[in-house]
Amino acid sequence: MAERPERPRICALDLGKARVGVAIADELGLLAHPRPPLDGRDKKALIRALGELAREEGVGLFLVGLPLDMSGEHGLMASRAEALAQEIGQGTGIPVELFDERWTTVEAARKLREGGTSGRKQKGVIDGMAAAVMLQAYLDRAQGLGSVDSLAMPPPPPPRGRGGRR
Repeated sequence: MAERPERPRICALDLGKARVGVAIADELGLLAHPRPPLDGRDKKALIRALGELAREEGVGLFLVGLPLDMSGEHGLMASRAEALAQEIGQGTGIPVELFDERWTTVEAARKLREGGTSGRKQKGVIDGMAAAVMLQAYLDRAQGLGSVDSLAMPPPPPPRGRGGRR
């Protein structure tokens, strides 16, 4: 078993129906690192896996992505995320915070494209990268280095083909 760091770490979760993206802050709480996704299809198994991850990595807080509607309203997906966040907290005994995750997947896909990863290759890593984008925004805000406002509106997509239609 890994030696537990002195400072509790933060673990971000990008909830999905099939996969849950995972990112963990470094020991200093400055940088987010994506991890392999967890299977999100079985809630009980997911909560057990998160409890084990928390013990191994010294996690003291789960940051769960809250998928608000583009208007900022709570929709069905946000309600589901809130319910699962509560179950994660109860099942692991670790505090849980919700964090606006709008545009994290878009930003993660952009970063992966910039790094040369696109198309099918993104499928296996996009969830962890989205969790890392969310966690990095949280860490930066906590350090006074940034604001989550940068996630509120992504840059417009480049035009595709004639007339910019998709």
